[in-house]
Amino acid sequence: MDTKQIQALDKQHVIYPWVQQAATDRVVMERADGIYLWNTEGKRYIDFCAGLLCVNVGHNHPHVKNAIKEQLDKLCYAPPIFATEPKSRLAQMISEVTPGDLNHVFFTNAGAEAIENAIKAARWATGRHKVYSRWRSYHGATAGAITLSGDPRRWPAEPGIPGAFKFFGPYCYRCPFGYEGESSCSQQCLETLKTQVMLEGPKTIAAIFIEPITGTSCIIPPPKFFVQGVRKLCDDHGILLVVDEVMAGWGRSGKWFGIDHYDVVPDIMVMAKGLTSGYVQLGAMVWGDRLQDHFSKNPFTGGLTYQGHALACAAGIANIEVYREEGLIEKSASNGAYLHERLTALMDKHPSIGEVRSRGLWACVELTRDRANRTPLADFGDARGNVMKELTSRLYGNGLFLFAKWDYIFIAPPLNITRDQIDEAVAILDDGLNYTDSLL
Repeated sequence: MDTKQIQALDKQHVIYPWVQQAATDRVVMERADGIYLWNTEGKRYIDFCAGLLCVNVGHNHPHVKNAIKEQLDKLCYAPPIFATEPKSRLAQMISEVTPGDLNHVFFTNAGAEAIENAIKAARWATGRHKVYSRWRSYHGATAGAITLSGDPRRWPAEPGIPGAFKFFGPYCYRCPFGYEGESSCSQQCLETLKTQVMLEGPKTIAAIFIEPITGTSCIIPPPKFFVQGVRKLCDDHGILLVVDEVMAGWGRSGKWFGIDHYDVVPDIMVMAKGLTSGYVQLGAMVWGDRLQDHFSKNPFTGGLTYQGHALACAAGIANIEVYREEGLIEKSASNGAYLHERLTALMDKHPSIGEVRSRGLWACVELTRDRANRTPLADFGDARGNVMKELTSRLYGNGLFLFAKWDYIFIAPPLNITRDQIDEAVAILDDGLNYTDSLL
């Protein structure tokens, strides 16, 4: 089937996420290898966003492919009431790298389903119904997960599930309370959350959900004292701390998990994406001994047809082996520091860059109309206009694929990217930013 035939079928039958369903000719990808994608006409793209922040070990990795093929010849699927070797082995391997006593794994198909089950687990274990999450967050598109999310993707799903409340986390570049400086902004955010919990009634709150590093709402690494303060607040009131590692986990931030930057052990961790690098869909909810004790005496009423899918678990095992054997966690940290240097250097050349934030191979370039006054360029929800549509079009034309929205350019390449490849990608971005400079 040629490109035009594929595009014709695509227009007629495929529904795309988050966009108007107007007929457009989409780029048709045919193959991938390492950090590169190729379309059906042979054009090569640098995948500077690891698919959708998931292909952490890179495309077409032979070890992962072989593991899936070997499992394919043994057992593709077994009902979730049965144990299988890949499911049991992967659960053990996850527990070896998660912090503290997070040793008990409930497999799902994706991150959003892991969030849904974490909401249920927190409510059942505590006997409380309220859940807190922060503004400028994203937890998934299913009913509960989108309610917890704190960006405009939540609006069409409102009113959402009952009992969900929001708080402000640190976004010190644009402090929600008007403070200057990381310390004062973060301290005010923590004190305000404490006040909210007091007024809401701490004995009515089941859990506080956080991304250890805010993901597609502009990559905000909070100070350590803020995360540790949230942990203490939960401990003081019997509230569970749930950490969403769907994006931050599996080496993306330069450590196994984003929460590892903060010396904090959550009660529940959810994960997906880099668990299998997207080769087969898989997510997981992992809880510690406290919840395991509770659900050893009380049923956990949750389940999925494809839970612990054998092919997905085989892919997960192979991914963890690749992380270890190729030192990808360490490479994320060292090459992430290099990426940050290269992106920060662009600020001297491009006045449309307001700030660069990063952890590991995970960065956000925030654009501004006026750097001194931090005036937004497109603004929240594209209130001033859709700048990124034109910018990404130019980047794609020059062979660079990444994710961008509002005033934010997100960078999250496969963890096996080299410094020469980082240089090549940054050079294309450098050229593209001449467009955003022209809007000032």
